[in-house]
Amino acid sequence: MILATQFLNVALAITFLALALGQVMSMVRLVLGPTSGDRVLALDTMVINALGLVIVLGIHQGVQIYFEVALLIAMLGFVSTVAMARFILRGDIIE
Repeated sequence: MILATQFLNVALAITFLALALGQVMSMVRLVLGPTSGDRVLALDTMVINALGLVIVLGIHQGVQIYFEVALLIAMLGFVSTVAMARFILRGDIIE
């Protein structure tokens, strides 16, 4: 019978591998993206994957500071995605 901690460790390993694979696939889309919109979406996906990796690392290590770091990454990721999209659409960020 699998203990709860062993099950959690297996689930975290699978999650970490899935997020790492998603990060690699997003990097490929970033390099090969035919349009700038594809590249912006790839960067946004990379931010989300990095956010997930930080949260999984925090759960695995049992340290709560990673969750605060995840909030900062989420805020910076949102602002950078909006800024990049505005730059692509309008040519400037600040009006």
